[in-house]
Amino acid sequence: MNQSPIDDLPFKPYSPEDGEEYMSTPQLEHFTAILKKWKFQLAGDADRTKSYIQDESTSLSDINDRATQEEEFALALRTRDRERKLIHKIDKSLAEISNGDYGFCQTCGVEIGLRRLEARPTATQCIDCKTLSEMKERQAWGHA
Repeated sequence: MNQSPIDDLPFKPYSPEDGEEYMSTPQLEHFTAILKKWKFQLAGDADRTKSYIQDESTSLSDINDRATQEEEFALALRTRDRERKLIHKIDKSLAEISNGDYGFCQTCGVEIGLRRLEARPTATQCIDCKTLSEMKERQAWGHA
């Protein structure tokens, strides 16, 4: 299983107080901090990718060296595109925090849960709906 980029962000898991309401102000502040730190890290990665390509863009005379370099650039750009899409999801999650929708399943409306959100801060579905969605997707691919 792939490691999530969120695994690289050091943060203390949130411990709710007894009787604390789900998505209380301290919880929302906790997730806002995680999302903003993650976005900042991804933006830094994008800058490093750009610098890497600019610094390494030399005209290589050997065709094999050129092909290897082009493949490395293509991989870096694919990674950057995934990061760009992830930044969009982070921005969407930050907007959901602002409008009070964060932390609730977009499919059934139940609480997504603190631990799931800490593992995947951009989650928009509870684990049951996500599992069902993935099963339907696998079935669709199997019958396509």
